[in-house]
Amino acid sequence: MPRQAREKSESGIYHLMLRGINKQNIFEDEEDKKRFLETLEYYRRKSGYLLYGYCLMDNHIHLLIKEKNESISQLIKRISSSYVYWYNQKYERCGHLFQERFKSEAIETEEYFLVVLRYIHQNPLKAGITKNISKYLWSSYQGYIGNSGNIDIDLALDIFSNDRTKAVELFKDYNNENNSDKCLDYTEKVAVSDKAVMDYLSEMGITSISQLQQLNKEQRDEVIRKAKKIEGITIRQLARITGFSKSVIDRL
Repeated sequence: MPRQAREKSESGIYHLMLRGINKQNIFEDEEDKKRFLETLEYYRRKSGYLLYGYCLMDNHIHLLIKEKNESISQLIKRISSSYVYWYNQKYERCGHLFQERFKSEAIETEEYFLVVLRYIHQNPLKAGITKNISKYLWSSYQGYIGNSGNIDIDLALDIFSNDRTKAVELFKDYNNENNSDKCLDYTEKVAVSDKAVMDYLSEMGITSISQLQQLNKEQRDEVIRKAKKIEGITIRQLARITGFSKSVIDRL
């Protein structure tokens, strides 16, 4: 069956999602994520596309982009090829890293533009990686509330207000609202790295596994219950990280 043609955006704005092949990680450490952001910026200067938002997760990426001098397919091919070449050299591997066909959806209204941007910024929150989107280092949220860096912030902020200070405050409120946004029909379980689990425990005040193991039973059980709510974590993984048996964790 032939592939369905991508929906063409009249506005030129697209929400894109790139996933690791076979759901594997595409980022192993902070250097990898920094390299991908550098690649985004390099091609932003070269092709002139506008970058409104992004979020880098361990095994997938969300981008909110407006195409300019080349099609979105050509642009993503160049960005992904450049990153994969570097990644394969670093890890002495060969072959594909990204799933062959990235997902995309056209953005045609201001209302849905803001929904998608919020969805992108709340990705790590809904995956249980952080409790506060402002503390996640690998999304464009900081670009809107602080130094914009390589983010084109004017379109989103101008929707909220012509007064930039007021616009930023309204932007914060909107992006932190509870919601049930579902974009690109991405409902697959997110794989969570051990480091992400440890970072989450650290946010709860648990700086080491030995500290967790020394808590009284009620405190320990409460921490584990909260950790089990992280989307994508497995009982086996949590048992391995904490040192508690699978049966203990399963009962909680």
